[in-house]
Amino acid sequence: MRTSTVIRLTAFTVLAAAFAAGGLLAQTREKGPFWPSPHGPKDQAGNTNYVTPEKILRALRIPKTGQTYELGHIYEPTMPQYGNRPFYLITHLAPTPQKDGQGFAQQEYFTGYIGQMGTQYDGFGHQGRVMRMADGTLTNVYYNGFTQQDLTGRNRGQGGLEALGVEHIKPIVTRGILVDVAGYKGVATLDSRYEVTLADVRGALAKQGIREESIEAGDAILFNYGWAVNWGNPAKYNDSRFFVGENQGSPGIGVEVARWVAEKKASMVGADSCCVTIQPPTRPELGNVHHELLFAGVGMLENMDLRELARDRVYEFLYLNLVERIKGATGSPVRPIAIR
Repeated sequence: MRTSTVIRLTAFTVLAAAFAAGGLLAQTREKGPFWPSPHGPKDQAGNTNYVTPEKILRALRIPKTGQTYELGHIYEPTMPQYGNRPFYLITHLAPTPQKDGQGFAQQEYFTGYIGQMGTQYDGFGHQGRVMRMADGTLTNVYYNGFTQQDLTGRNRGQGGLEALGVEHIKPIVTRGILVDVAGYKGVATLDSRYEVTLADVRGALAKQGIREESIEAGDAILFNYGWAVNWGNPAKYNDSRFFVGENQGSPGIGVEVARWVAEKKASMVGADSCCVTIQPPTRPELGNVHHELLFAGVGMLENMDLRELARDRVYEFLYLNLVERIKGATGSPVRPIAIR
């Protein structure tokens, strides 16, 4: 037998042994590299489970002035859209007056992406990863090991997802923490190709007087890049057409910081850019930020406006993030609020 043949057979034997021992390629619907969730094999709420009644009561004691901050953008046709996402709203006008005292009503018709536009919350059914299972098949896998069959196997997407719909996300009423990366770097706005490092995060927290060790499970972590200043210019803000015209991408965190957020067991993470992560990624070979967060049970809020919080140096606050209970939706519009 030739040496090359022996090497191939040896490699096959090692792979087969690993497979049999439950290692390489051995994930099943019941067990894999990021599932089952610590919240249980059937959980669909992720780290919002950490927002307990006790956590909420502690957060309610944070405000001292009652001042509120709007952390989201207004939904309107001119808002930047990532890719070709439609937004169409028309009001059915009131009828011409016919009689004094007559009542009337106006109403709207809307069509578009419900969750994936504007200030948007990415739910756990939004992004998954193709994985090879123990039986050799390729399967789309999402948070907690839910598969494409679980999500759309019966209805083929008609009427929404059958599992991991955004309606399962619990109300996020918790302690919010602003990590003002732009302020820490001494700039109004980070460069479009700037990837936020863990050193930046720790440096910003130290500058703000927040101990890293004080971050608790269930806290909401928000990153300020200063990027909201470009909201009125869709191409520069990032319309997904990379390096066309003014689009030079957008700043954000990378895999290193995403894993740190997951380790902190944050209930969610948000930022003032299209995607929270740097886009396009500078080092895609290291992994996918959305996967690192969503698979760990951390929801994501994109397209925030954190300018007023940063201006007033409000780094710790009561944070409210309530998603719409849209059955089977992959995401949701949100009106995020901070109260100092």
